[in-house]
Amino acid sequence: MVVFGEDVQAKIRANNRNWDARAPIHVRSRFYGIGDRDPMSWFAPFEWRDLGRLDGREVVHLQCHLGVETMAFALKGARVTGLDFSCVCVREAQRVAREAGLTIDYVHADVYGAVEALGAERFDIVYTGKGALCYLPDLTAWAQTTARLLKPGGFLYLVEFHPLLNALGPIQRPGETRDLVIRHDYLGGRRAVERDSTHTYTDGPAPASDTLHYEWPHGVGEVVAALAEAGFPSDALPRPVFYLGSDGRRWCEPSMGGGRCCQVNPRFPLIYGLKATKPTGLK
Repeated sequence: MVVFGEDVQAKIRANNRNWDARAPIHVRSRFYGIGDRDPMSWFAPFEWRDLGRLDGREVVHLQCHLGVETMAFALKGARVTGLDFSCVCVREAQRVAREAGLTIDYVHADVYGAVEALGAERFDIVYTGKGALCYLPDLTAWAQTTARLLKPGGFLYLVEFHPLLNALGPIQRPGETRDLVIRHDYLGGRRAVERDSTHTYTDGPAPASDTLHYEWPHGVGEVVAALAEAGFPSDALPRPVFYLGSDGRRWCEPSMGGGRCCQVNPRFPLIYGLKATKPTGLK
């Protein structure tokens, strides 16, 4: 279990309260579409290809929030555990899974306490989804936790927003369509960024309280270095998925041959996927 200084602990507590306040809004939002949206739709085809066969495999979804992606793993036949530090998120995820008739074990715990809460060398796959790493102040400890959760030969699968995307912000010039420019810090490894949001990223009302939260930017190199330090192979390099147009809607993988993608030259990476297998003998 990682022990942080009081300043970081205070920020984590603020984030916890913020996600507790978000959960009731998110579970009723059109964005998540609980009860209406197919859980499979949260994944792109390349993610299913990377994950491979899931039937009968032990999968843990760290920072699972409402469990919409977690449910997709269960529908694929995996034995699934979801973990989140928000007790409200866990309670809502349990209810949503129960109403969908799915058997999923949801556990209320912090990522850094996941081994103590779930057990070591238990899982075939550790999954972490989009928008999760920025809430972790220490990636080295996260990578070590992931390694301890995995069985030898199991793998981490991470799909995360590219740090360049997080550095971009909209700009509107007179007489021109809206475009994106670099407005935020691209580099990771610095102090937490404080955000006070009147609304969350979904539709719905503003949180009634606890709007303040903190994010720790992490560059792709920082992610790879943390995994290498934890004993994962250094060739587990991320694969970018590119954003193609200024409309904010079109994205796809670059072609394997390095040529055009969807007949349009990519402009910048939107997300990246990374698969890292735990070597036999690594504890």
